[in-house]
Amino acid sequence: MKVAAVILLMMTAAISSVKAQEYNIMFYNVENLFDTKDDTLTPDDEFLPGGERRWTNKRYWSKIDALASVIAASGGWNFPVMAGLCEVENADVVSDLVCRSVLEGAGYGFVHIDSPDSRGIDLALLYRRAEVQIIETRSWCPEPDSGNPFTSRNLLYVKTLLGNDTLHLILCHWPSRRGGTLAAEPLRRKMAMLAATKVDSLQRGSGNRSPVIVMGDFNAISGEPVMEILADEDRLINMSDVLSASGKGSYRYQGKWEMIDQILVSPVMCDSTGHFITGPGKFAVVEMPFMLKDDPDYPGKKPRPTYGGYNYEGGYSDHLPVILTVKYQAAIIRE
Repeated sequence: MKVAAVILLMMTAAISSVKAQEYNIMFYNVENLFDTKDDTLTPDDEFLPGGERRWTNKRYWSKIDALASVIAASGGWNFPVMAGLCEVENADVVSDLVCRSVLEGAGYGFVHIDSPDSRGIDLALLYRRAEVQIIETRSWCPEPDSGNPFTSRNLLYVKTLLGNDTLHLILCHWPSRRGGTLAAEPLRRKMAMLAATKVDSLQRGSGNRSPVIVMGDFNAISGEPVMEILADEDRLINMSDVLSASGKGSYRYQGKWEMIDQILVSPVMCDSTGHFITGPGKFAVVEMPFMLKDDPDYPGKKPRPTYGGYNYEGGYSDHLPVILTVKYQAAIIRE
């Protein structure tokens, strides 16, 4: 009996030893990553060599290289374990980004599902195949109104295995504020309600213990009523709140920074009791000097875009990426 008790104590002590690994997870609106080939099913004419933007192969590959350099440098050359992207035209451009650029050596795979967006732009998730296993992918769209087809971006759901545990991700690119903030508010609210419903479904049966990350370009800033649908303390915690309140942002509009690219996580990821641990202090905007330019209309800097209107500038994107550091800890047996 004494021997058994000693063995049990030794096993308990060994299992309580914790191995921690930090991972960077990012999101990036890559500003119209179109190829130069004509897709007859989408309105991509302006992004053709003979189109309004004179989108040539040289410009395309320059953008691929530019985006790859940002992703690679985002964590101090500690490549993100996963990177959500929006405004990609198709799987081909994502493949070029991960296989024909500086990212090739990082061993990225990717998830892409065509969306019903009228502009032909989609969401995608890059993941490092050596560290992440994809368990399930889904595309979620709200029910159409009065029989009218849904013609905006979907929600991209990816169930992953990181370390030895499940991590759920939902990627978003909510309707644009073009035409005024209120113009697309009903549709943004519909997308928020859909995302909230899906998060609740993922938590059902787990006692709210499922680690969930919702990230994207929400075209709404932290604290807006549509964001509060998600940022309910019992549902998700918005990691961008602190930086947003300090005046930081991922997008600059009329001289003012706005945090419209955000990352939210389930409460279990912030209470140090789960396998995935993070907090608001682990959220950052990726803001390196080469990604910025002087704002010609207002004091200060702004993101260096690929295009300013229809004027080719040869930059990166009109958005800055956002990044979250997540610590994974799992019990291990000491040798």
